[in-house]
Amino acid sequence: MFIVSLSYVKPLVDVEAYLNEHRQFLDACYSKGYFIASGTKEPRTGGVILAKGMTRTELETLIEEDPFHRAGVAQYEITEFMPVKHAQGFERYI
Repeated sequence: MFIVSLSYVKPLVDVEAYLNEHRQFLDACYSKGYFIASGTKEPRTGGVILAKGMTRTELETLIEEDPFHRAGVAQYEITEFMPVKHAQGFERYI
């Protein structure tokens, strides 16, 4: 499982220009079962994605397809972790 932390490196107006394309990218990743959850940080300085079902290399390649990445409006930090404890019902996500 991975935590992908996005940090905006351009003004929010530049980020918003690619928001619809970014959401389409997210939808495609959800439909393939790669993403578990995603959302914006508060304050709105970036976002977070929970991902699974691929290797780190595959995730890095996938992120290169994100319109935010292609436009250079966000930087990405990937953290891999192996859950050893979880809330009841969460096992289907790991």
